[in-house]
Amino acid sequence: MRVGSLLLLLAVIIVVEGSMNYLDNPLTILLLLAFWIGFVHLLMPSFVRKYWKVIVLYFVPLILIFTYIRLSSEDFETYLKIRDDLYLIAFLIPIPMFLGLGLWIFEQWKLVQNLKAGKREAELSLLRSQINPHFFFNTLNNLYALTITKSDQAPEVILKLSDMMRYTIYEGEKEKVKLLDEITYLENYIELHKIRYKKQVEITFNHEVDTNLEVAPLMYIILLENAFKHGIETLAENAFITIHLYEEGNFICFEIENNFDRENQNESSGIGLNNLIKRLSLLYKGKHEYTADVAANIYKTKLKIFKDA
Repeated sequence: MRVGSLLLLLAVIIVVEGSMNYLDNPLTILLLLAFWIGFVHLLMPSFVRKYWKVIVLYFVPLILIFTYIRLSSEDFETYLKIRDDLYLIAFLIPIPMFLGLGLWIFEQWKLVQNLKAGKREAELSLLRSQINPHFFFNTLNNLYALTITKSDQAPEVILKLSDMMRYTIYEGEKEKVKLLDEITYLENYIELHKIRYKKQVEITFNHEVDTNLEVAPLMYIILLENAFKHGIETLAENAFITIHLYEEGNFICFEIENNFDRENQNESSGIGLNNLIKRLSLLYKGKHEYTADVAANIYKTKLKIFKDA
């Protein structure tokens, strides 16, 4: 209907212009202006609705001035002397319209960016909510095993678990945390597992890094969990995990190496690693490197994160 109305208006303009032997007919100019405003409204209705006052305040006075000059000129030659300047001012350089259009385009771009940011934050919130139950499900299983055996170490596990829950809930919601806090969190996790295991396990955690540097929270715990789940838990003896946190140029590097039993492997990577990869793509897109290598029965992962990302 809108397109049909515009076509009908265009037909009326052609008829009016053809039937009236009057050069630069103000009525034709007015109808042409209405046609183009209608055309813009068809393409960008929200722009016209928002800035219709600017359009009216700009074009109505110009049309009135043009009509007055055209009708009050004593002859056509007098009118022609000022027509070019009038057209230049009135129709070829509609500055307010362009400014309004530029502002509208900027607002649409800003709206899109806000929507993207909102979507990103929603995805991160969902991923954070997946981290907590994933980790605590495993840790509560550990605590259950200790309570079944009535171990004297159960209270210590509960205390460490409480500290870790506090960190996960409160610090985990922050955008950045100090490496010192992440290191303490990982050390508590390691101590929990040392209490749990009855077999001999060699766990080494070396960190040569500025502990005041900041990273997104709960990035490294997934890799450590996988080293326990897919490494130590598959071996009856001689199990080890070696962890190294260090700086390499402009990157913070986290390496973890563990042995495993190939015959006792679960092929599923679980939600933890998928979660980590998604978080990295959202928080450190283009500013991180993640690699995983397998040689014989040794599994090694390395995560590099740009310091100032």
